[in-house]
Amino acid sequence: MVTTTANIQSESIRYASQDGTQIDAYISQPAIPGKYPGVIVAMEGMGLEDHMKELTRRFAEQGYIAIVPDLYTREGRPAPEKVLETLFAVPDSQTMADLEGATLHLKNHAHANGKVGIIGFCSGGRYTLMFACTSGNVDAAVDSAGGHIIPDELTESRPVATIDMVANLACPLLALFGEEDGNPSPAHATRLVEELDKHGKTYEYKMYANAGHAFFADYRPSYRAAPAQDMWHRVLLFYEKYLTS
Repeated sequence: MVTTTANIQSESIRYASQDGTQIDAYISQPAIPGKYPGVIVAMEGMGLEDHMKELTRRFAEQGYIAIVPDLYTREGRPAPEKVLETLFAVPDSQTMADLEGATLHLKNHAHANGKVGIIGFCSGGRYTLMFACTSGNVDAAVDSAGGHIIPDELTESRPVATIDMVANLACPLLALFGEEDGNPSPAHATRLVEELDKHGKTYEYKMYANAGHAFFADYRPSYRAAPAQDMWHRVLLFYEKYLTS
C-alpha cells in the first residue's frame, strides 16, 4: 500500500537482486514528480527497524528517492539472541549483490537523476564502505560507525577485510565516528583515515566527542542529540555536493 503525505509517498516493494532473488524493501520519494537523486539506507544488524524506514522518509522530505533493503529477506529477521549469529553468517557477496540491485532499481526509477548515494550505521556502515569499494554505480557514501572494518579473523562469509578494500574506493566518502565507540574504535578510525590518505581518496571525516556507537539511533540509549543533529547536517551537505549537481 502506498502512503502519501503532502510532501512524500512511501511503500513496501520488492526488487531484483543480482542473483534474481526478489528483495523486500521500503521506499520513500517526493510526492511531486521531478528528477531526484537516490539514496540507499543500509540497515543495521538488528534488521529492518522502523528507524531505518523513518530515515528514508526524512531523505524523501529533502528531495531524495530513498530505499532501505531488507538484507535478511532470505534468512528472515533473527530473534534478538540470534542477531550476531545471523549477521556474521550472511555472505558479504550476497549483501553486495543485494545492494547492487537496489542501486540499479534507483537508477532505473522513472524520476531518478542518475546519481545514487548510500548511507549505513554500525554493520550497515561496514556494508556502505565495502559497497563503495566494490561497486562502480554509487556516487557518494556515508559510513557512520561501521564496525568490524578490521576483523579479528577472516571467515568464509567474510573472506576479505574491509580495510583492505579502501584502495578500490570508487566515490567520495563521509566517515563519522564517536570517541567513546569500541567498534570501530578511534584507533580503527585512524587506520581508515591513513588508508584513505595513502591511496589519495576523496573523503570527509569527523570524530565526535561525547558520542559512542549508534549515536544517531534516536530509539536507543546510545543516542546523542547534538552529534546526531550535526551529522544529519553534514550528510545533507555532502549529498547535495555529490548527488544533486
